Amino acid sequence: MSTPTATLPAALRLGPVELSVADLGRSLVFYEESLGLKVHRREDGRAAMGAGEEDLLRLVEEPGARPAGRHAGLFHLALLYPDRTQLAGALARLVAARTRLSGAADHGVSEALYLADPDGNGIELYADRPRAQWPAPEAPGARVGMFTAALDLRDLLQVADGDGAPPLVPSGLVMGHVHLHVGDIGEGLAFYRDVLGFELMQVLGGTAAFVSAGGYHHHLGFNVWQGQGVGPAPAGTVGVREWTIVLEAAQEVEAVRARAAAADAVVEHAAGGGLLVRDPWEIRARFVAAGA
Repeated sequence: MSTPTATLPAALRLGPVELSVADLGRSLVFYEESLGLKVHRREDGRAAMGAGEEDLLRLVEEPGARPAGRHAGLFHLALLYPDRTQLAGALARLVAARTRLSGAADHGVSEALYLADPDGNGIELYADRPRAQWPAPEAPGARVGMFTAALDLRDLLQVADGDGAPPLVPSGLVMGHVHLHVGDIGEGLAFYRDVLGFELMQVLGGTAAFVSAGGYHHHLGFNVWQGQGVGPAPAGTVGVREWTIVLEAAQEVEAVRARAAAADAVVEHAAGGGLLVRDPWEIRARFVAAGA
């Protein structure tokens, strides 16, 4: 596998993910009651949510939008909790709200809970283990060991603070990573690694790849589990509209623009600031400078 001619800076972090939803009011009830997110702003069929600090999630209502199908798009967005105790509190909230989990896993590098919003948009809630405890890589070319094993939910609940669910999400909650459905792993690596500059951390059985900056286990995962060769999401479908990568300086954003333009990727100046780059499946990544 090739290596990128330039890599994204280690200080990279993720910003908000923007989703299309069919019913904004229904979605807000879910994200407030089940996850404890706060509404930062709401107007004209749009809402921004988070933990009272920076936006984590932006919802755009598209009445009549269809559920996602066999095409590229969102597998899940992943909210990263500051520690295991806070993740346990999130689980306690889900139990109190009678919100159904679709899965739970120990990935070695992290512990994770999986669920979906009312439109079927996938969500992961997770907490990382300290980097010193991350498993050593086993697969050739991998830089971190990640696996999927059963997670003991009762054991996790035992470390939750206090009685019942916390009223709101904790300060320090961030967007940890995004995981996408794409049409081809090689094409995804050619774009996200070789053009944008993410570093490859692991390829899973030739059907999923995990890339990051600064040695993190992954800021982005992408897979072909909806089918090899699937195309972009049709118009009027729920799911990811764009996701955000925050860099420290405007010149770092400009470097991404130059690399993407040189590779003939679709590059646009984004309304509201930043740079939009479309991947081969028309999924938009917004690059912004911190504080811009």
